[in-house]
Amino acid sequence: MKKKILAVLLATAMVGTMAGCGSEGGETPAPAETPAATETPAATEETPAATETPAATDTADTADFGSGEIKVWVAENVVDFTKEQIDNFSAAHPEYSGYTYVVEAVGEGDAAGNMITDVTAGADIFGFAQDQLTRLVTAGALEEVNPDYVPTVEAENAAGAVAAGKVGDTLYAYPMTADNGYFLYYDKSVISDPSTLEGIVADCEAAGKSIYVDLTGWYQVAFFFGTGCTLTYDTDDSGAFTKCNVDYASDKGLVALKEMIELASSTAFQPGSSAGDAVNYAAIIDGTWDAGTVKDVLGDNYACAKLPTFTGSDGNTYQMSGFNGCKLLGIKPQEDANKLQVCDDLALYLTSEEVQLARFEAVQWGPSNLNAQASEAVQANEALAALSEQFAFTVPQGNYPGDYWTRAESLAGDVQDSFKSASDDDLKAALEAYQADLQSYAK
Repeated sequence: MKKKILAVLLATAMVGTMAGCGSEGGETPAPAETPAATETPAATEETPAATETPAATDTADTADFGSGEIKVWVAENVVDFTKEQIDNFSAAHPEYSGYTYVVEAVGEGDAAGNMITDVTAGADIFGFAQDQLTRLVTAGALEEVNPDYVPTVEAENAAGAVAAGKVGDTLYAYPMTADNGYFLYYDKSVISDPSTLEGIVADCEAAGKSIYVDLTGWYQVAFFFGTGCTLTYDTDDSGAFTKCNVDYASDKGLVALKEMIELASSTAFQPGSSAGDAVNYAAIIDGTWDAGTVKDVLGDNYACAKLPTFTGSDGNTYQMSGFNGCKLLGIKPQEDANKLQVCDDLALYLTSEEVQLARFEAVQWGPSNLNAQASEAVQANEALAALSEQFAFTVPQGNYPGDYWTRAESLAGDVQDSFKSASDDDLKAALEAYQADLQSYAK
């Protein structure tokens, strides 16, 4: 049950904070490789409610919304930041002075698993990676977003981030970031032109340097989507997979597969996407989470760009594509309508333009808020600017079965091994088998 009476109150009490908002699952490589997925639980610390402020002594206001504790799970590197923002929220909402807030360090990659294991013991508000949405909805671990707030969320956030929080037409989570995707880091003293894959590979070969490209599931779609292929899954309202929309077994799928094989055949090629594990490289396709690591290695030669184009086996030029994704903030179902209203208001505040910009300044998380994305500070960040440019060529990551990621990894292994000597007929047969497997994961 949603309490809607505070819609107008919130708009005025947020003190100008509501302004805007802007793409890895079961063994899903993407979120698991990002820093949020590696956070470990830390000691909890209670953030005081605004009970010492003069307004908080209004017992009538307190009685209106009751009292209790609200548990919040966020990534370890934003625990202190989140506590500060909750203090600001409490000061702006004396009517919620009966509530205290406990902020715990549980990363976006772990939160969904913990919630599904025990919803009752889980956090009231928690951050999670978008590919975990279906699991959470199916497990009954997510309350839908307050219907009164949906228009605000949809208007102020990038469409892909909003879509990431939906199952069917129902919005289940508030967009928090739009920085989960990949682009090109390169050494500008080696790479003369980062716009073409052929040129990058040639420069790396000539300099005796490596180009790191991950050919497994999350990164693999850069080639297939780049040539115009489709791979999406439909889900019902419960989150169950009902249909696979895929056309990999096609001429355009063959072009993508052959480009992957050509890249893997280069002496400069190295499989992988983690800058921390890469050596002697002049180019790597990676995400914003490794910006600091790459900067340390490349120094003054550090540069970023959108993914390059490539010339396919059919002679046509294709822009590499990929997934884009985000972090979401969800609320578990509540028995108390008053507490649910507080949770909704707090979640909306923590994903507002003001807080997203502050979070970017604190830990460099890329905003999903449209106004925040357009700010000078965000645009001045080279990695986020390159990712933003790449997002124009990417597909919002929906929900994919766990089996997809495992099967895509096996295809990558074949690309780097047996496919190098395969005929076109053999490759077509492999794509047909691959497509049949992907379709079989939707029942």
